[in-house]
Amino acid sequence: MTIETRIAVVEDAASLARIHRECFDLAWDEESFRHMLGRSGALAILGSERMGKNPLAFVLVEIAADQSEILSIATVPNARGSGFARILLRQAMDEARLRGATEMFLEVAHDNEAALALYDGFGFVMTGRRRSYYGRPGGAAADALNLRAILSASEGHGNDLRTRLD
Repeated sequence: MTIETRIAVVEDAASLARIHRECFDLAWDEESFRHMLGRSGALAILGSERMGKNPLAFVLVEIAADQSEILSIATVPNARGSGFARILLRQAMDEARLRGATEMFLEVAHDNEAALALYDGFGFVMTGRRRSYYGRPGGAAADALNLRAILSASEGHGNDLRTRLD
């Protein structure tokens, strides 16, 4: 599969909301994405098999001064494992660095093994934990792990976040 990416614009808010809805129980709506994309420090990157097709994944980042934060990253369920997240994360980190950021932050559920493996490969380290942060329909809330990466040396540190969760 060939993955193509592009920077999202405000007109892509419906596609971002569609992907978010397919991936999360508490999804953001189109207006939320319009609002976010209208902010000066916002950056969203879309990924698809071919740009003529509907996007299948995105990453949404906010950049302020020398810091950046991943607000959301998502790949529709039937496209997971195809490399979208890895490509989008790399591009988001590169773009944030080009825009002056020296570090990137994010939150992830402590039991999201696929995401933890991805972030570990890009040099993210755990900086904190929020107990019972993510509510889950019909289940126990999940802890959120706060992660940080230095953008100038972000890939391949092998921190193995999954072994240091407790």
